[in-house]
Amino acid sequence: MDPRNLLSEKRPAILNRWFNAVLDTYPADTSAFLKKQKNQFANPVGHTIHQGMEHILEALLQGTDLDRIAPSLDNIIRIRAVQDLTPSQAVGFILSLKKIIREELGSNTREHSASGELPGLEERIDALALMSFDIYIQCREKIYELRANETKRLTYRLLQRANLVCELPDQ
Repeated sequence: MDPRNLLSEKRPAILNRWFNAVLDTYPADTSAFLKKQKNQFANPVGHTIHQGMEHILEALLQGTDLDRIAPSLDNIIRIRAVQDLTPSQAVGFILSLKKIIREELGSNTREHSASGELPGLEERIDALALMSFDIYIQCREKIYELRANETKRLTYRLLQRANLVCELPDQ
């Protein structure tokens, strides 16, 4: 059987396990809510993560250029960058996909490794992990920049209220 066909057949199981692995990185009550609530309006975070993961997995299995996956990856990483997660927790879900795929392939893993299909897919997943880390860093830098600007603005306003700011005349 063609490796892509086998992976495509296993896609729903892989996606479900991968999504649950991501949700398990959250506290138990949050994870339970995200798993249970399927409505995109009641659970926009869970919906965005699931949709992004579905697109990423489909694109990986089809061999789509990684740059076309970036918007879906960006949506997920933006959510995880503002949450109380370490960098490895925020982007590690990408690497967990390799283990899930190997487990789903089971006895067919050796066959796919020998054909070069699995190593090629794993290299793409590794590249996606690096891309996700870059996105995470950009998001965190933006958050720190926003916080610093807000602190400067608040400090300036406090100094103004205390009449400790004087305007310099134009020369």
